[in-house]
Amino acid sequence: MDQYYTAIVSALVMCIIWCIKTSLNPARRTRPLPPGPRGLPILGYLPFLGNNLLHQFADLAQRYGPIYKLYLGNKLCVVINSPSLVKEVVRDQDSIFADRDANIAALAATYGGKDISFSSLNSEWRTMRKIFVREVLSNKSLQGSYNLRKEEVRKAISRVYKDAGKPVHFGELSFRTEINVIMNLLWGGILEGEECERVGEEFREVVTKIVDLLGKPNIADFFPVLARFDIQGVKKEVEGYVKSMDRIYDDVIARCRKMLCGEIKREGKKDFLQVLLELQEKEDPEMPISLRQIKAIFMDVVGGGTDTSATTIEWVMANLLSNPKAMEKVQKELSEVVGLNNIVEEFHTPKLKYLEAVLKETMRLHPPVPLLVPRDPSIWECPSEFKPERFLDGNEKCDFSGNNFHYLPFGSGRRVCVGLPLAEKMLMYLLASLLHSFEWKLPDRETVDMSATFVIVLRKTTPLLAIPSPSVMKFDGVVIEGALFDATSDMDVGGGGGGGGAADEDTAGDGDGDGDDDGAIICVFLIPT
Repeated sequence: MDQYYTAIVSALVMCIIWCIKTSLNPARRTRPLPPGPRGLPILGYLPFLGNNLLHQFADLAQRYGPIYKLYLGNKLCVVINSPSLVKEVVRDQDSIFADRDANIAALAATYGGKDISFSSLNSEWRTMRKIFVREVLSNKSLQGSYNLRKEEVRKAISRVYKDAGKPVHFGELSFRTEINVIMNLLWGGILEGEECERVGEEFREVVTKIVDLLGKPNIADFFPVLARFDIQGVKKEVEGYVKSMDRIYDDVIARCRKMLCGEIKREGKKDFLQVLLELQEKEDPEMPISLRQIKAIFMDVVGGGTDTSATTIEWVMANLLSNPKAMEKVQKELSEVVGLNNIVEEFHTPKLKYLEAVLKETMRLHPPVPLLVPRDPSIWECPSEFKPERFLDGNEKCDFSGNNFHYLPFGSGRRVCVGLPLAEKMLMYLLASLLHSFEWKLPDRETVDMSATFVIVLRKTTPLLAIPSPSVMKFDGVVIEGALFDATSDMDVGGGGGGGGAADEDTAGDGDGDGDDDGAIICVFLIPT
């Protein structure tokens, strides 16, 4: 114990000496920087940060303008809340700003930043992103994986149907569906049945813990000289969870190697893991890839592709249950496009304009990354209100691609969310299926809690539970019940009213529970000094 306290005191002394030295650096004093609040020596503005950062940053923007700075320990934080400045950062000069200053938890979770999300902007990052887009997210790959998405969505609907009348936990249901899709995309049918369910549940528990730790304030992130001591134990805790996932990855990789060697027979298209292992064995100098990189990209996809999507679906349903008129419009649109007697198919979703507007409005109010909040009252009328109609009547082009700098739920520029094409398809398909197949209501004497917990994603503080009532469906006058939601059925149920084509065609509050408009904070950059 004495050694522990000695290490802390020594680290603090080193930190003080280092901070004094850098504060006396004339280059630092003369750099042209935007205005901002004065902080305390060494600590900067850290002692003044409250629980509601969105509200606090918005207040500072009112005082200091569209761009301001504040020191958080040894890190210079620059906050911008102007669309024109965002364009300058993520589009005009994105080669300068696209690098990452990953925190300690992120580096521990991604094997030292070997992934796509937290990696520095280097040749390794370009290689991994290129491979992932080509093998998983290209139009050809997405079309080829449609049956997989359909099967998992049908399974989700079947589970809800069998438990009709019982409360559904939207976060758990959505995560389970997303993780099954992702595991099949990454390594096909290597894990099946009960084993797949067990691994999916383990992933949910571990991903939730890691996401919490990614958003946990860690003193070593603001004073890098303290990193080696891991005073709060954040790094050790993340590494413990990573070891749990490592065991799964190692088992899956070992089985996949046996398939590549012919020891285990398998038919069908190669999955992503097989492609990566073949590239590794070739030792191509143009596309070097290590086992740590393979695991790191799995961490990206498993974490980023599940927790954020599940959270978004939960927020969409919370908004609809809080706004009965919007719910009625969504279900009316589904009846017209899909047909009362038909099952939702993915080719229906481009025609569901109001549901798409609901999704866009939800992601405006509750974006996956909580500091990308478009709430500028000069751009958005009644910015804290849930109004899907703002994305209709000529505003449909305000999409998720990051080209409209007033609206950036998935980011923009080189660092735009790499999984956007898959996320958009899954969100619309699963939401449409849940809303068309069932009527939803809250449990007796319950209301929707719209308060949010601010971690690395904007989660609902209270998980959303709702009770489903199946919609009656008929085909040629015959009521279809169990068979209707058979996930393995290839029954052709028709295109519905206006639907058709092939499958390969292409009251809310502000989320913080305080009822106030949190302004328009767009981006925050932490810059080491």
